[in-house]
Amino acid sequence: MTPPPEKSRRPLNLQQRSTLAGEAAAAAAEVETALVTPADATSAAFFDVDNTVMQGASIFHLARGLHRREFFTTREILGAAWKQAYFRIVGVEDPEHVAEARNSALSFIAGHTVAELEELGEEIFDEAMAHRIWPGTRALAQMHLDQGQRVWLVTAAPIEIAQIIARRLGLTGAMGTVAEHIDGTYTGRLVGDLLHGPAKGEAIKALAAREELDLGACSAYSDSFNDLPMLTIVGDPCAINPDAKLRAYAREQGWRVRDYRTGRKAARAGLLVGAVAGAVSGTVAAGVALRGRRH
Repeated sequence: MTPPPEKSRRPLNLQQRSTLAGEAAAAAAEVETALVTPADATSAAFFDVDNTVMQGASIFHLARGLHRREFFTTREILGAAWKQAYFRIVGVEDPEHVAEARNSALSFIAGHTVAELEELGEEIFDEAMAHRIWPGTRALAQMHLDQGQRVWLVTAAPIEIAQIIARRLGLTGAMGTVAEHIDGTYTGRLVGDLLHGPAKGEAIKALAAREELDLGACSAYSDSFNDLPMLTIVGDPCAINPDAKLRAYAREQGWRVRDYRTGRKAARAGLLVGAVAGAVSGTVAAGVALRGRRH
């Protein structure tokens, strides 16, 4: 996505960044859906990816694949992991640190081309992601498709990876974090912010307005309490493999709950996902960024 002409810029606040990220994600999905004529034109379903559609974090699987291709070293990612853990545990909210973390989230692709990331993404999906798709969630997505509804993924992962996952699963399309690129080469900056939390809600609202969807007739699926902004704007929210906070909230609200984990795995995930899942994306992205700056 080519940036507008350079001009004096005031720092955007969180709401503005979330809105911009959401609108960018919705706009990126427009080409995919331009020729789709659904039987049910006013209803749709929105699925989070990490631990909802796929076991684990997609950015982690992507980063591991890039690591194997020598985009960064083990020493570098361990160092980045420590920094991310420190900031999360201590609760540092210095604006400069927050901005640095945000801007480094996809800086590992700076200097690389869109075509290169898409090609590697296809390879990494086959080797690390395909067998981690939850069959139960996949069946839910197919149910919506069979009912003539469109189905979008909504994820903080790079839009290019999100689109690959959606295409491989036969879904309508995807909305993800949009990285700025000029003439097909990434700058390392984001358009707005990560598609996370409030930004997901903004992305869905922007898409719904463009596609004339009735959000009250739409469904949304996620594993994380952080995704309440996307779950609470639809008429049919569902918690999939939920973390402890989301499970409690869903039960309180009378939402559907589906858990495709079993036994010890589900119990451990309920205890750990809130503390670990959020750190995975930041840790991996920051670690990969170190290598990306050298290219």
